[in-house]
Amino acid sequence: MINVNELKFDEKGLIPAVVVDAKSKKVLTVAYMNKESLEISIAEKKTCFFSRSRQQLWRKGETSGNYQHIVEIKTDCDRDALTVLVNKDGPACHLGTDSCFNDIVFEDEYIEEFSLESLYSLLVGRKEQLPEGSYTTYLFQKGIDKILKKVGEESTEVIIAGKANDKAETIYEIADLAYHVMVLMVEMGISVDDIKNELASRHVIDHKVKQEKMTK
Repeated sequence: MINVNELKFDEKGLIPAVVVDAKSKKVLTVAYMNKESLEISIAEKKTCFFSRSRQQLWRKGETSGNYQHIVEIKTDCDRDALTVLVNKDGPACHLGTDSCFNDIVFEDEYIEEFSLESLYSLLVGRKEQLPEGSYTTYLFQKGIDKILKKVGEESTEVIIAGKANDKAETIYEIADLAYHVMVLMVEMGISVDDIKNELASRHVIDHKVKQEKMTK
């Protein structure tokens, strides 16, 4: 365990802190800490930074409610930079976006990284723009009854494929079901984080139940 006194703060007494979402591993923001704000962050288990423009400490979330709960803080090999792994209560950026890093400077057109978050963002875009000829547009225009009907149909297809012990077909049908469930999520304003948080809470409960059984 590294002591705070072993860190190398710059000539202004600051050290850069790269804040990362503990669940998605997405970079949320880059801010600065001084020794005092770092010690406050550790003591309160919430991010506290030093504002270079205002020349004062500021606790993330104290006005917006978008607190960042610290899971882990690491330093690099030179001890002059930090990564702060957090669970966030809301958007990290003051513009209201999930991350401060949204504007692409360069992107390799041959590499397209898939994630549930990127699919969700795509579906949100479809709902907002309703591009003509899109199946997703068709679902949103038809409304929740149509979306729910498709979720039911795809659930049945998963059951049929699973019952037949057809792995490839089951994978295909689960993918169809996942897509339609995410369309439902967007329609109802349910985020990927909402689902992750619910699953995480169940994991904690399950872990406690296992511990209780082991002690009996």
